[in-house]
Amino acid sequence: MANKLKALKAAEPLTVCTNEKELIHLFEIGDRVMYPLHGAGVIIGTEEKEILGEVRKYFVLEVAKKNIRVLLPVDNIEHTGIRNIISEKEADRAIEYFADVQEDGNDNWNKRYRENVDKLKSGKIEDVVYVVKTLLLRDKRKSLSNAERKILSNAKSVLLSELETAKNMSSEEIEALLGI
Repeated sequence: MANKLKALKAAEPLTVCTNEKELIHLFEIGDRVMYPLHGAGVIIGTEEKEILGEVRKYFVLEVAKKNIRVLLPVDNIEHTGIRNIISEKEADRAIEYFADVQEDGNDNWNKRYRENVDKLKSGKIEDVVYVVKTLLLRDKRKSLSNAERKILSNAKSVLLSELETAKNMSSEEIEALLGI
């Protein structure tokens, strides 16, 4: 499993630019991106907003699966975790990795919860795969707490949205590939 984890390289977070004009050019309207904790989305534009007396420029991200729009500050984009969607090849490796993930031995639900939240915040596809699979396995063996059930639901939604986008498949087709 360690070799597969090493082989599974998620798309790296976008390179940080010090020049705002360069940073804006990393994205174009219509780009498909991944936003941790929300899932795959599309950059639909930019807009300026005044918040607390300060005018800032924002990327507008539409996350279709959750039917929301998220404003991401252009001058702070490197801290949002936004990255490119993984390739179809990386999606195939993520699906293979999903099959190999085993339940973790951590029985302390509070510690496990914190670790899973941190993994989801990382935005790395292998971390999202790990959280979904280990929680699904644990749920089969022993019922999850409400907090963990909520994390599983969110992580599953995030995972499916990225794999659907990367492979251009429906949620049902991805679920069938994962066996869930």
